[in-house]
Amino acid sequence: MTTSTILLKAPIVFQMPIAQRTPYAFENCILTWEHDSLIVRPRYSNVEPEMPALKDETWLRDCLLHSPIKRVYLSPEMDSSKFNAWASLCHAAKKQVYLMVPNVADLPQTRQPLLWRVKRLADWLVACLLGVIFSPLMGLLALWVRLDSRGPILFCQWRVGYQGRLFRICKFRSMAADAEARHQRVMGQQQGLHKLERDPRVTRAGYWLRKFSLDELPQLFNVLRGEMSLVGPRPWALYDAVRIEPVLQKRLRALPGMTGMWQVTARSNVSDLASVNRMDLDYLRKWTFQSDLKLLLMTVPKVFTGFGAY
Repeated sequence: MTTSTILLKAPIVFQMPIAQRTPYAFENCILTWEHDSLIVRPRYSNVEPEMPALKDETWLRDCLLHSPIKRVYLSPEMDSSKFNAWASLCHAAKKQVYLMVPNVADLPQTRQPLLWRVKRLADWLVACLLGVIFSPLMGLLALWVRLDSRGPILFCQWRVGYQGRLFRICKFRSMAADAEARHQRVMGQQQGLHKLERDPRVTRAGYWLRKFSLDELPQLFNVLRGEMSLVGPRPWALYDAVRIEPVLQKRLRALPGMTGMWQVTARSNVSDLASVNRMDLDYLRKWTFQSDLKLLLMTVPKVFTGFGAY
């Protein structure tokens, strides 16, 4: 069997079989190993060396799996088509994956650590309670999605979470099963948030699920896993996150929430990326436990009226 040797950083050497090589999402990347982290950046020139493993997904996954690397950081300068592939690869290799975002010291958990712990405990308790209360409804919604159109019941997508760490958000599927594959074709020229009032990919059931935010109920499990809060900034999808101007990208360090300032005061009526992020930064600067309670109470009538939802 033909083998090739990859030297990531002395003295760690991996030997893996070379499979048939074809171009795909991991090529044209530069990997830098720093301590226990791997940094992935775009490759701008053929002069820059490229690892052979980048030409074979199985080989690259095995290299990561058997390496001492604990975290993988993805540069926001990479082509957006590569992010999902890298996130899924790191998940398969059991490595934490992050989007590289600016550091920010002024977060609620650093200013008011005790109140933040109370908030996180309240998140867990309320999410448990709501999960029990809404479990019959979620069962009916799951059946409705299954009967309405072909495809999985849940839609899972990589989002940017606390400190830039990527996590998979779960929703009831409200679009056709091939919605992600059609994303660039539908949203390629869309300015601001990638949301359309008359999105051709939305299913019949999906229209009502989105209108009353019922598609977001499975996010309670993201709250229970500690990936989200009940109240917080919007959890950005990768294709939106990488389009945020650098001066506002520090917002991506915050723990995202199921509801928040944008959802209850503006929602789809404000779709400019900069405006949404400034709103989230203002929320983080002024955060109090009482403000979260107020936003939760404000969310209830907005959900029942379908405020700004599509």
